[in-house]
Amino acid sequence: MVFGLTSGIAAAKPLAGAAADRRALRRMLLDRRRALPADLCAQFSGRICDSLLARFPQFAAKRVAFCWPVNNEPDLRPLVERWASEGREGFAALLPVVVAENGVLAFRAWSPGVRMQIDRHGIPVPACGALLIPEAVMIPVVGFDAAGYRIGYGGGYFDRTLAALRPRPFAVGVGFELARIDSVAPETHDQPLDVMVTEAGVFQPSR
Repeated sequence: MVFGLTSGIAAAKPLAGAAADRRALRRMLLDRRRALPADLCAQFSGRICDSLLARFPQFAAKRVAFCWPVNNEPDLRPLVERWASEGREGFAALLPVVVAENGVLAFRAWSPGVRMQIDRHGIPVPACGALLIPEAVMIPVVGFDAAGYRIGYGGGYFDRTLAALRPRPFAVGVGFELARIDSVAPETHDQPLDVMVTEAGVFQPSR
């Protein structure tokens, strides 16, 4: 089910992804997100966390990967900290770690207060800790479409990782409605999301 936009601001007009150069489309979408005021970014992030909490209560007892928010991405840290505070057996919060350029991601355990360092892409990651395989991955999107395909930053890390891991983790896209486009025009290597969550709600891909 696709939820209507309830964010309180007008949705940006969808872009014709199939007809646009992907790099230009990515720049446009990033500019759109970076222009989102801080208070709205926090408000929308809270709505996304609420939807994830309500829709996926089982994540509180699973190995769940998320991304440290950069460039006005949704901030899932309050939700992850809540799950961690519940202390349910089987739960582990993980952050992705780039091991090698053009490789697959590793995932390192994270908890509030753990020592962090900045990786080669300028993103905070745990400085040490166990490497674990996630059962679910909450992936930020630069753009997304109704078929469940996403545009990221162009490195291909999550696509390679989802394709390589067995069993494949449950892939949850997280982003704002302003990232919605007509079509990503997916390429053969693009990995589809299992579900997409925005400030407007949760929807299943229409494939």
